[in-house]
Amino acid sequence: MTAPKIFGIAGWKNSGKTGLAVRLVTEFTRRGYRISTIKHAHHDFDIDKVGADSYRHRQAGAHEVTIVSGTRYAIMHELRGDPEPEFEEILARLAPCDLVLIEGYKREPIPKIEARRLDAANRQPLAPSDPHICAIAADHAVTDTALPVFDLDDTGAIADFIAAIVSLEQRP
Repeated sequence: MTAPKIFGIAGWKNSGKTGLAVRLVTEFTRRGYRISTIKHAHHDFDIDKVGADSYRHRQAGAHEVTIVSGTRYAIMHELRGDPEPEFEEILARLAPCDLVLIEGYKREPIPKIEARRLDAANRQPLAPSDPHICAIAADHAVTDTALPVFDLDDTGAIADFIAAIVSLEQRP
């Protein structure tokens, strides 16, 4: 099986990564592509509800809990002190698709666009120290770079750029 095409969105907290990711998923899906996403969180999170059967299974000590319905399924894997899985391990668990958009994982050696917003918690540019950043999407003028710069809200142009970078096959 061939490795999936991947492209990342990097940036500091409140830099617009999630909004851009959501708009790109919508745009690529509209164009007929099958898109998957991986979101890296730097904090504890829970997708389960206290008191739900699956929550109770996890609390009882289950290593993995899978919830399945006619609409979707989810597998929750408890690390229980084990280290966070490597990026490649998570990528390998995804079903085949046309493109995997990665939000976060700013240190992974994958092609990515840097999201920048004036409201970001940290406005230190990532691009100068990351050779894998191949463009910048910002809500303000960026003049101190030779990289392509997009308006953060110009989803169509950013999608076209990503499609070209990862050699996504044109859809009719």
